[in-house]
Amino acid sequence: MPGKRGKLKSSLPAPRKRQKTSSTTEDIQTLERTILTAIQDGSSLNPLTDLMGLISSSPDPKTTHSVIYAVYRISVALAQAGRLTPERDESEEAKIVRQWLEARVTTFSELLAGLLKDDERALRIGALEIILSLIIHLSRAASPPGRMDIYLNHFRHFIHGLLLCPQSPRQTSDPAFGQGSGRIEIDVRDKFLDDNLTIHDDLRWFFLREAAVIMSSPSLRSSDTAHNLLSLLEKLNTMPTDVKELNAFWIPEFAKRPKKIQTDQSSDTEEEGDEVPDTADDWRTFFDEQEQNESAPVVKGKRRRLNQLPVHASLHILHSHRVQLSNCWLALVPHLAMSRPLSARALAILHRGVLPHMTRPIQLMDWIAGCVDHGGSTGLLGLNGLFTLIKNHNLDYPDFYTRLYAFLDRDVMHLKHRARFFRLTELFLSSTHLPATLLASFVKRLSRLSLSAPPPAIIMIIPFVYNILRKHPVLMTMIHQDPQDEYQDPFDPKEPSPLLTNALSSSLWELAAHQNHYLTSISTLSKIFSAPFTRMPYAMEEFLDHTYATLFATEAKRNIKKDPAMMLQLHSGTVFPAAPIDLNSASGDVLGELWLFD
Repeated sequence: MPGKRGKLKSSLPAPRKRQKTSSTTEDIQTLERTILTAIQDGSSLNPLTDLMGLISSSPDPKTTHSVIYAVYRISVALAQAGRLTPERDESEEAKIVRQWLEARVTTFSELLAGLLKDDERALRIGALEIILSLIIHLSRAASPPGRMDIYLNHFRHFIHGLLLCPQSPRQTSDPAFGQGSGRIEIDVRDKFLDDNLTIHDDLRWFFLREAAVIMSSPSLRSSDTAHNLLSLLEKLNTMPTDVKELNAFWIPEFAKRPKKIQTDQSSDTEEEGDEVPDTADDWRTFFDEQEQNESAPVVKGKRRRLNQLPVHASLHILHSHRVQLSNCWLALVPHLAMSRPLSARALAILHRGVLPHMTRPIQLMDWIAGCVDHGGSTGLLGLNGLFTLIKNHNLDYPDFYTRLYAFLDRDVMHLKHRARFFRLTELFLSSTHLPATLLASFVKRLSRLSLSAPPPAIIMIIPFVYNILRKHPVLMTMIHQDPQDEYQDPFDPKEPSPLLTNALSSSLWELAAHQNHYLTSISTLSKIFSAPFTRMPYAMEEFLDHTYATLFATEAKRNIKKDPAMMLQLHSGTVFPAAPIDLNSASGDVLGELWLFD
């Protein structure tokens, strides 16, 4: 209406909303004070249920953040007051109250585990910090005197939250966060890895043990769980290699070495023991039984097996940590076999981060051999693990070089892992005890593949073959054979066995053909086979990372000392005419007939 001004809208929140938020904060503080007072005077603790209900019902993340820290402080107070510790002469009423409190702590653990997947980063990190801090207080409260152990119920909920990634319990959390996937959040993973898993020996030991239990569950179907565990294990690069390295513990009580448990430090056979109880049918235990008995820890003059020791004592035994890592990987492998991308990631770290720390690396033989049989990039990565088992763990695999020879095809010259394949092949063929017929087959196959390979691959093949010929002079006959006009190559490219290809009777005419290659760097490099073999072996690392871009940059920066000769002498006005040409005319420049240059 005229003369009546509208009411201006304030930029501040509505007074009622301010009062509600303030009231909620005051209610949280009031409930916390009431519960803390009840812990001291022994009154009713029923308000704890109301306080915990705000975790899932509160619409404000800040309110949820305040609630979980309030419940955390209450849980610490309960643990320190001994309300969670069973007593010898405990009355029935006190037992009921203690079990009720334990149920509330379990519910809180489940809520915190769910918040690890919340859409608010502050809640995820806060929940992780609270969980890890509660491990110390709850373990102290639940452990009997003189026998320290972790509060397993709380820790298992934590591991379930990390690996299974349940949805956040907050009703107002964005349901589309993470697109419904069960994969661990990167910030949670990195913080747990950097601050805990790679540092504290006790947390790593318990994590590996519980992760193996989860992965061994018959009801586990999601591939995301295997992805979550692998994302943690592939970054776990601090496995101890000596007993002296077991010196960092998250729970301080575990840091003190048990006095009654003494191990034979002068014997290295401790690593050859066996803690796994399900290996009674393994024939290797017949030969290891005597060593196990001799290296088992001594308790009051008697030797005990590692799996009979208390947890506290196992944390101070190096072999026990290796057993947990082995069990975890053995439980993970069946899930990796169903996913080639996950298998490739695991194989990439297997030779340096897993096999050296396992009690029996030979147990991964079937999985690794299966990956090699699949071929492709996964098979290439599996070759390194298989070679490590052959070299360091006496694996008998007679078909190794037959499998390696089968990888030499046109596809391998175009793979992303081509450089790594040449590094591994150089390692595999480095032995001076390999038969000449086998080496000749590899050299001949690579030479034949160079005819259809891209220039960056040819740059790798030429120095690679040169190094093999120089290391094995018996193969020099392959470059001194002069093919005649009607020469028939005796090499059989379709023969799968490298011992039956008749390559030693053949010649490397393919490499000689590269002396006329259009690329100057290749034609120049291939001339080394025509010169005396007085040059030192090439460093393959200088040739493995070449691409079309590096080759082009090299040619573009090359100093031309002499102008190249022209095939035809050009006349002005012929190739690039200034006027249109009659296309109906039979005579004229072909290029000018197709294009008109103004």
